[in-house]
Amino acid sequence: MSKQTVVVGMSGGVDSSVSALLLKQQGFKVIGLFMKNWEEQDESGMCQSTVDFHDVRRVCESIDIPYYPINFVNEYREEVFTQFIDDFKRGLTPNPDILCNQEIKFKLFFNKAMELGADFLATGHYCQKDADCNLIKGADPGKDQTYFLYTVKKEILKKVLFPIGSLLKSEVREIAREHHLATSEKKDSTGICFIGKRDFREFLSQYIAIKPGDFQTLAGKIVGQHLGAAYYTIGQRRGLGIGGPGEAWFVVGKEINSNIVYVEQGADHPALYCSELKARQLSWIGDPPELLPYHCSSKIRYRQSDHPCIIESIDEGTAYVKFTEPQRAVTPGQSIVFYQGQQCLGGGIIVEAGPSSFL
Repeated sequence: MSKQTVVVGMSGGVDSSVSALLLKQQGFKVIGLFMKNWEEQDESGMCQSTVDFHDVRRVCESIDIPYYPINFVNEYREEVFTQFIDDFKRGLTPNPDILCNQEIKFKLFFNKAMELGADFLATGHYCQKDADCNLIKGADPGKDQTYFLYTVKKEILKKVLFPIGSLLKSEVREIAREHHLATSEKKDSTGICFIGKRDFREFLSQYIAIKPGDFQTLAGKIVGQHLGAAYYTIGQRRGLGIGGPGEAWFVVGKEINSNIVYVEQGADHPALYCSELKARQLSWIGDPPELLPYHCSSKIRYRQSDHPCIIESIDEGTAYVKFTEPQRAVTPGQSIVFYQGQQCLGGGIIVEAGPSSFL
Protein backbone atom coordinates (compact mmCIF):
# COMPACT_ATOMS: atom_id res chain seq x y z
CA MET A 1 0.00 0.00 0.00
CA SER A 2 1.47 3.38 -1.04
CA LYS A 3 2.08 6.08 1.55
CA GLN A 4 -0.32 8.97 1.81
CA THR A 5 1.16 12.28 0.70
CA VAL A 6 1.05 15.37 2.88
CA VAL A 7 2.06 18.84 1.74
CA VAL A 8 3.23 20.85 4.74
CA GLY A 9 2.99 24.62 4.63
CA MET A 10 6.52 25.55 5.70
CA SER A 11 6.91 29.09 7.04
CA GLY A 12 10.49 28.91 8.23
CA GLY A 13 9.38 28.76 11.86
CA VAL A 14 9.65 26.06 14.50
CA ASP A 15 5.95 25.08 14.41
CA SER A 16 5.82 24.08 10.75
CA SER A 17 9.27 22.50 11.05
CA VAL A 18 8.15 20.16 13.82
CA SER A 19 4.89 19.48 11.96
CA ALA A 20 6.86 18.17 8.98
CA LEU A 21 9.11 16.09 11.22
CA LEU A 22 6.22 14.47 13.09
CA LEU A 23 4.37 13.59 9.89
CA LYS A 24 7.45 11.92 8.44
CA GLN A 25 7.88 9.94 11.66
CA GLN A 26 4.26 8.82 11.30
CA GLY A 27 5.02 7.33 7.89
CA PHE A 28 3.60 9.94 5.53
CA LYS A 29 5.28 11.01 2.31
CA VAL A 30 5.98 14.63 3.20
CA ILE A 31 6.57 17.56 0.85
CA GLY A 32 7.52 21.00 2.16
CA LEU A 33 5.93 23.96 0.39
CA PHE A 34 7.03 27.49 1.21
CA MET A 35 4.51 30.22 0.49
CA LYS A 36 5.89 33.66 -0.35
CA ASN A 37 3.23 36.31 0.26
CA TRP A 38 5.18 39.53 0.62
CA GLU A 39 8.24 40.95 -1.06
CA GLU A 40 9.98 43.91 0.46
CA GLN A 41 13.52 44.59 1.66
CA ASP A 42 14.30 45.85 5.15
CA GLU A 43 16.78 48.59 6.06
CA SER A 44 19.73 46.24 5.50
CA GLY A 45 18.51 45.24 2.04
CA MET A 46 17.35 41.79 3.15
CA CYS A 47 13.94 40.34 2.36
CA GLN A 48 12.45 38.40 5.28
CA SER A 49 11.00 35.79 2.95
CA THR A 50 14.54 35.03 1.74
CA VAL A 51 15.62 34.43 5.33
CA ASP A 52 12.59 32.22 6.00
CA PHE A 53 13.09 30.13 2.88
CA HIS A 54 16.73 29.59 3.86
CA ASP A 55 15.49 28.15 7.17
CA VAL A 56 12.93 25.99 5.32
CA ARG A 57 15.70 24.58 3.17
CA ARG A 58 17.90 23.76 6.17
CA VAL A 59 15.05 22.00 8.00
CA CYS A 60 13.81 20.04 4.99
CA GLU A 61 17.30 18.87 4.10
CA SER A 62 17.97 17.78 7.69
CA ILE A 63 14.81 15.61 7.82
CA ASP A 64 15.25 14.54 4.18
CA ILE A 65 12.08 15.75 2.50
CA PRO A 66 11.67 17.64 -0.79
CA TYR A 67 10.78 21.32 -0.65
CA TYR A 68 9.57 23.93 -3.09
CA PRO A 69 8.72 27.65 -3.02
CA ILE A 70 5.47 29.03 -4.37
CA ASN A 71 4.85 32.71 -5.03
CA PHE A 72 1.50 34.26 -4.06
CA VAL A 73 2.76 37.85 -3.80
CA ASN A 74 0.35 39.24 -6.39
CA GLU A 75 -2.62 37.26 -5.08
CA TYR A 76 -1.88 38.32 -1.50
CA ARG A 77 -1.69 41.97 -2.48
CA GLU A 78 -4.99 41.77 -4.37
CA GLU A 79 -6.98 39.59 -1.95
CA VAL A 80 -5.59 40.61 1.45
CA PHE A 81 -3.45 43.74 1.44
CA THR A 82 -5.76 45.88 -0.72
CA GLN A 83 -8.73 44.93 1.47
CA PHE A 84 -6.68 45.73 4.58
CA ILE A 85 -5.94 49.28 3.39
CA ASP A 86 -9.50 49.84 2.14
CA ASP A 87 -10.90 48.82 5.52
CA PHE A 88 -8.65 51.26 7.35
CA LYS A 89 -9.74 54.04 5.02
CA ARG A 90 -13.34 53.24 5.98
CA GLY A 91 -12.50 53.57 9.67
CA LEU A 92 -12.33 49.86 10.47
CA THR A 93 -9.60 47.85 12.20
CA PRO A 94 -9.18 44.72 10.05
CA ASN A 95 -7.42 41.44 10.82
CA PRO A 96 -5.38 40.41 7.77
CA ASP A 97 -4.41 37.03 9.25
CA ILE A 98 -8.01 35.85 9.09
CA LEU A 99 -8.40 37.02 5.50
CA CYS A 100 -5.09 35.39 4.56
CA ASN A 101 -6.27 32.05 5.93
CA GLN A 102 -9.55 32.39 4.08
CA GLU A 103 -8.29 33.56 0.68
CA ILE A 104 -4.69 32.34 0.49
CA LYS A 105 -3.71 29.49 2.83
CA PHE A 106 -6.91 27.46 2.75
CA LYS A 107 -7.94 28.33 -0.79
CA LEU A 108 -5.09 29.00 -3.22
CA PHE A 109 -2.44 27.18 -1.20
CA PHE A 110 -4.78 24.29 -0.40
CA ASN A 111 -5.73 23.94 -4.07
CA LYS A 112 -2.06 23.92 -5.05
CA ALA A 113 -1.38 21.12 -2.57
CA MET A 114 -4.23 19.09 -4.03
CA GLU A 115 -2.94 19.74 -7.56
CA LEU A 116 0.39 18.24 -6.49
CA GLY A 117 -1.46 15.03 -5.65
CA ALA A 118 -1.51 15.47 -1.90
CA ASP A 119 -3.93 13.55 0.26
CA PHE A 120 -3.70 16.24 2.94
CA LEU A 121 -2.44 19.75 3.60
CA ALA A 122 -0.76 20.21 6.99
CA THR A 123 -0.01 23.44 8.85
CA GLY A 124 1.67 24.41 12.09
CA HIS A 125 -1.46 25.92 13.62
CA TYR A 126 -2.22 25.22 17.27
CA CYS A 127 -5.65 23.69 16.83
CA GLN A 128 -7.22 20.24 16.49
CA LYS A 129 -10.03 18.31 14.82
CA ASP A 130 -12.42 15.77 16.27
CA ALA A 131 -13.73 12.61 14.58
CA ASP A 132 -16.41 14.64 12.77
CA CYS A 133 -13.86 17.17 11.46
CA ASN A 134 -15.07 19.91 13.75
CA LEU A 135 -12.46 22.54 14.61
CA ILE A 136 -11.28 22.15 18.22
CA LYS A 137 -9.07 24.43 20.29
CA GLY A 138 -5.37 23.59 20.55
CA ALA A 139 -4.10 21.89 23.70
CA ASP A 140 -1.97 24.92 24.59
CA PRO A 141 -4.48 27.55 25.77
CA GLY A 142 -1.92 30.31 25.31
CA LYS A 143 -1.33 29.40 21.68
CA ASP A 144 -4.76 28.26 20.43
CA GLN A 145 -5.28 29.67 16.92
CA THR A 146 -8.84 28.65 16.13
CA TYR A 147 -9.78 32.35 16.26
CA PHE A 148 -7.93 32.83 12.97
CA LEU A 149 -9.46 29.78 11.27
CA TYR A 150 -13.19 30.30 11.75
CA THR A 151 -13.71 30.84 8.01
CA VAL A 152 -12.33 27.41 7.04
CA LYS A 153 -15.19 25.12 6.02
CA LYS A 154 -15.56 21.55 7.24
CA GLU A 155 -15.14 20.25 3.67
CA ILE A 156 -11.62 21.73 3.66
CA LEU A 157 -10.84 20.61 7.21
CA LYS A 158 -11.39 17.00 6.15
CA LYS A 159 -8.23 17.33 4.10
CA VAL A 160 -6.18 19.31 6.65
CA LEU A 161 -3.88 18.02 9.40
CA PHE A 162 -2.69 19.94 12.47
CA PRO A 163 0.25 17.83 13.74
CA ILE A 164 1.16 20.00 16.74
CA GLY A 165 -2.36 20.87 17.88
CA SER A 166 -2.21 18.39 20.75
CA LEU A 167 1.13 19.72 22.01
CA LEU A 168 2.24 22.60 24.19
CA LYS A 169 4.57 25.15 22.66
CA SER A 170 7.27 24.09 25.11
CA GLU A 171 6.94 20.51 23.84
CA VAL A 172 7.27 21.66 20.24
CA ARG A 173 10.47 23.53 21.11
CA GLU A 174 11.86 20.48 22.90
CA ILE A 175 11.15 18.21 19.91
CA ALA A 176 12.94 20.69 17.65
CA ARG A 177 15.96 20.74 19.97
CA GLU A 178 16.09 16.96 20.28
CA HIS A 179 16.26 16.64 16.49
CA HIS A 180 18.61 19.60 16.06
CA LEU A 181 16.27 21.48 13.74
CA ALA A 182 17.67 24.77 12.51
CA THR A 183 14.57 26.63 13.73
CA SER A 184 14.57 25.25 17.27
CA GLU A 185 15.52 28.59 18.84
CA LYS A 186 14.00 30.89 16.21
CA LYS A 187 11.69 33.49 17.71
CA ASP A 188 8.02 33.37 16.85
CA SER A 189 6.91 35.87 14.25
CA THR A 190 4.59 38.52 15.67
CA GLY A 191 2.52 41.28 14.19
CA ILE A 192 1.49 41.70 10.59
CA CYS A 193 3.90 40.21 8.05
CA PHE A 194 3.97 43.17 5.66
CA ILE A 195 4.65 45.69 8.43
CA GLY A 196 7.33 43.83 10.36
CA LYS A 197 9.22 45.90 12.93
CA ARG A 198 8.27 49.27 11.46
CA ASP A 199 6.10 51.84 13.19
CA PHE A 200 2.51 51.00 12.30
CA ARG A 201 1.41 54.60 11.78
CA GLU A 202 4.44 55.32 9.62
CA PHE A 203 3.58 52.32 7.46
CA LEU A 204 -0.07 53.34 7.05
CA SER A 205 0.94 56.86 6.05
CA GLN A 206 2.36 55.42 2.82
CA TYR A 207 -1.17 54.46 1.79
CA ILE A 208 -3.52 56.70 3.77
CA ALA A 209 -3.02 60.46 3.67
CA ILE A 210 -2.52 62.32 6.94
CA LYS A 211 -5.64 64.36 7.60
CA PRO A 212 -5.44 66.32 10.89
CA GLY A 213 -8.58 66.59 12.95
CA ASP A 214 -9.88 67.02 16.49
CA PHE A 215 -9.77 64.74 19.48
CA GLN A 216 -13.10 65.42 21.17
CA THR A 217 -14.78 64.20 24.33
CA LEU A 218 -18.27 62.81 23.98
CA ALA A 219 -19.48 66.13 25.33
CA GLY A 220 -17.87 67.91 22.38
CA LYS A 221 -14.83 69.41 24.12
CA ILE A 222 -11.74 69.56 21.89
CA VAL A 223 -8.73 68.22 23.82
CA GLY A 224 -6.13 67.79 21.09
CA GLN A 225 -5.30 67.20 17.45
CA HIS A 226 -4.91 63.87 15.64
CA LEU A 227 -3.41 62.79 12.32
CA GLY A 228 -6.56 61.32 10.80
CA ALA A 229 -9.38 59.18 12.18
CA ALA A 230 -8.27 56.17 10.11
CA TYR A 231 -5.08 55.89 12.16
CA TYR A 232 -6.81 55.17 15.48
CA THR A 233 -8.67 52.22 16.91
CA ILE A 234 -11.16 51.72 19.72
CA GLY A 235 -9.46 51.30 23.10
CA GLN A 236 -6.17 52.83 21.93
CA ARG A 237 -4.11 54.61 24.57
CA ARG A 238 -0.60 54.96 23.18
CA GLY A 239 0.33 57.60 20.67
CA LEU A 240 -2.51 60.02 21.32
CA GLY A 241 -0.29 62.81 22.58
CA ILE A 242 -2.97 64.32 24.82
CA GLY A 243 -1.56 65.85 27.99
CA GLY A 244 -3.12 67.46 31.02
CA PRO A 245 -4.21 66.31 34.46
CA GLY A 246 -6.15 63.17 35.34
CA GLU A 247 -6.13 59.64 34.04
CA ALA A 248 -4.86 58.50 30.65
CA TRP A 249 -6.95 59.15 27.55
CA PHE A 250 -8.46 56.34 25.47
CA VAL A 251 -10.15 56.26 22.08
CA VAL A 252 -13.83 55.45 22.63
CA GLY A 253 -15.22 56.12 19.15
CA LYS A 254 -14.67 57.87 15.85
CA GLU A 255 -16.50 59.32 12.86
CA ILE A 256 -14.53 58.73 9.68
CA ASN A 257 -16.57 61.11 7.50
CA SER A 258 -16.24 64.08 9.84
CA ASN A 259 -12.73 63.01 10.87
CA ILE A 260 -13.48 63.17 14.60
CA VAL A 261 -11.85 60.85 17.15
CA TYR A 262 -13.70 60.64 20.45
CA VAL A 263 -11.65 60.17 23.62
CA GLU A 264 -12.34 59.87 27.30
CA GLN A 265 -10.19 59.47 30.40
CA GLY A 266 -9.79 56.25 32.33
CA ALA A 267 -9.18 52.62 31.33
CA ASP A 268 -12.63 51.69 32.64
CA HIS A 269 -14.65 54.56 31.25
CA PRO A 270 -18.21 53.35 30.50
CA ALA A 271 -17.90 54.41 26.86
CA LEU A 272 -15.27 51.71 26.35
CA TYR A 273 -17.82 48.99 27.11
CA CYS A 274 -20.78 47.63 25.20
CA SER A 275 -23.22 44.79 25.69
CA GLU A 276 -24.39 44.28 22.09
CA LEU A 277 -22.98 44.14 18.58
CA LYS A 278 -23.83 43.40 14.98
CA ALA A 279 -21.68 41.12 12.84
CA ARG A 280 -21.78 40.47 9.10
CA GLN A 281 -19.86 38.35 6.59
CA LEU A 282 -20.82 35.37 8.72
CA SER A 283 -18.94 32.13 8.20
CA TRP A 284 -19.80 28.81 9.83
CA ILE A 285 -17.45 25.84 9.86
CA GLY A 286 -20.40 23.47 9.80
CA ASP A 287 -24.10 24.27 9.90
CA PRO A 288 -25.23 27.55 11.49
CA PRO A 289 -27.26 27.45 14.71
CA GLU A 290 -30.80 26.24 13.98
CA LEU A 291 -32.58 27.45 17.09
CA LEU A 292 -32.31 31.10 18.04
CA PRO A 293 -31.61 32.68 20.42
CA TYR A 294 -28.47 30.55 20.72
CA HIS A 295 -26.32 30.52 23.88
CA CYS A 296 -22.59 30.04 23.40
CA SER A 297 -19.30 31.81 24.14
CA SER A 298 -17.19 34.10 22.01
CA LYS A 299 -13.97 36.01 21.57
CA ILE A 300 -13.83 39.50 20.11
CA ARG A 301 -10.02 39.41 19.79
CA TYR A 302 -7.21 36.86 19.78
CA ARG A 303 -5.83 35.72 23.18
CA GLN A 304 -8.98 36.90 24.93
CA SER A 305 -10.67 34.40 27.22
CA ASP A 306 -14.11 33.17 26.15
CA HIS A 307 -17.11 35.18 27.31
CA PRO A 308 -20.73 34.01 27.35
CA CYS A 309 -22.97 35.52 24.71
CA ILE A 310 -26.33 35.03 23.01
CA ILE A 311 -26.85 35.09 19.27
CA GLU A 312 -30.26 36.72 19.44
CA SER A 313 -31.10 36.53 15.75
CA ILE A 314 -29.65 36.31 12.26
CA ASP A 315 -31.39 38.48 9.70
CA GLU A 316 -30.28 38.85 6.06
CA GLY A 317 -26.69 37.90 6.87
CA THR A 318 -26.42 40.00 10.02
CA ALA A 319 -26.01 38.41 13.45
CA TYR A 320 -27.30 40.32 16.49
CA VAL A 321 -25.29 39.36 19.55
CA LYS A 322 -25.69 40.20 23.22
CA PHE A 323 -23.15 39.63 25.98
CA THR A 324 -24.04 38.58 29.50
CA GLU A 325 -21.31 40.97 30.70
CA PRO A 326 -20.30 44.16 28.85
CA GLN A 327 -17.17 43.78 26.73
CA ARG A 328 -14.35 46.30 26.52
CA ALA A 329 -13.16 47.91 23.29
CA VAL A 330 -15.35 46.02 20.83
CA THR A 331 -13.87 47.12 17.53
CA PRO A 332 -15.59 47.28 14.11
CA GLY A 333 -13.52 45.44 11.53
CA GLN A 334 -12.33 42.82 13.98
CA SER A 335 -13.95 39.38 14.18
CA ILE A 336 -16.22 37.85 16.76
CA VAL A 337 -15.68 34.09 16.88
CA PHE A 338 -18.20 31.73 18.48
CA TYR A 339 -17.48 28.62 20.55
CA GLN A 340 -19.40 25.80 22.15
CA GLY A 341 -17.01 24.47 24.75
CA GLN A 342 -13.76 23.64 22.94
CA GLN A 343 -15.38 23.65 19.50
CA CYS A 344 -15.05 26.65 17.21
CA LEU A 345 -18.37 27.20 15.44
CA GLY A 346 -17.64 30.14 13.15
CA GLY A 347 -17.86 33.89 13.35
CA GLY A 348 -18.23 37.18 11.54
CA ILE A 349 -16.91 40.69 11.12
CA ILE A 350 -18.03 43.22 13.73
CA VAL A 351 -19.75 46.14 12.01
CA GLU A 352 -21.37 47.98 14.91
CA ALA A 353 -21.13 47.89 18.69
CA GLY A 354 -22.88 49.61 21.55
CA PRO A 355 -25.85 49.55 23.86
CA SER A 356 -28.09 50.95 21.12
CA SER A 357 -26.78 48.89 18.19
CA PHE A 358 -30.11 47.05 17.83
CA LEU A 359 -32.20 50.19 17.50
